[in-house]
Amino acid sequence: MSEPTPPRPAGHGEPELPRVETHERGAPRDGQPQEMNRRLFMQLLVFRCPAGTAPAGLTLSLGRAVHEAGASVVVYEDVNDPRSLGLLTWSEDPAVFVDRVRPAVNSLEGGPLDLRGDFTMLGRTYSTGYESDLEYWLLQRPAQTVLNPDWPWAVWYPLRRSGAFARLEGREQGAILREHGQIGRAYGAQDLAHDIRLACHGLDARDNEFVIGLVGKELYPLSHVVQSMRKTRQTSEFISQMGPFFIGRAAFRAAAR
Repeated sequence: MSEPTPPRPAGHGEPELPRVETHERGAPRDGQPQEMNRRLFMQLLVFRCPAGTAPAGLTLSLGRAVHEAGASVVVYEDVNDPRSLGLLTWSEDPAVFVDRVRPAVNSLEGGPLDLRGDFTMLGRTYSTGYESDLEYWLLQRPAQTVLNPDWPWAVWYPLRRSGAFARLEGREQGAILREHGQIGRAYGAQDLAHDIRLACHGLDARDNEFVIGLVGKELYPLSHVVQSMRKTRQTSEFISQMGPFFIGRAAFRAAAR
């Protein structure tokens, strides 16, 4: 067996390793840079209720069990499946999904829930560098949006951009994203649709890059904003995959104590 190669002393032609930066950054505020190493993780799980159980009762039981376990939760009635429901939870600490949500789901009476794995979505909030209030955007706004009692309808879906987008120079990428963002802000300003944007690089089983949540008081505008986005350059040229789409109406909401 050959002897292991000893480590090379520093300064012998080894390239310097790049500095890895994981902080989120927003726009300068009061002349000071905004920077933080905090973000919110959000997960959507979709289940089909076992035969012989009442979906309405199970919706409430699931919401209460997850809330009593110490997690923030929204339970959605699935519009497209009368025996299906969606469970949305979130936390700064992703261990909550394993340590609290998982046991709560498995503790329900009436038999195991049938996980519809194709609809599982997991992502994290992220900054673009333009947020005027970085902490609000990353930690507070997403939770307030999904918990708002005036906005019961939700559409959740993952997406992936093509590699061609990553090869564009920064200025062109920025113009494409601004076109997309202006449409979203217009719907929000008129209280038609409010978005939640999550990054899911390396967190998605199907290699998606983002999870999008659209939330509002009526369902039609959520469909309308998706239709409007199809006309943008980002969607028409650089989105390689979208969906599946989960469409639900909130039946149980509670923030962690």
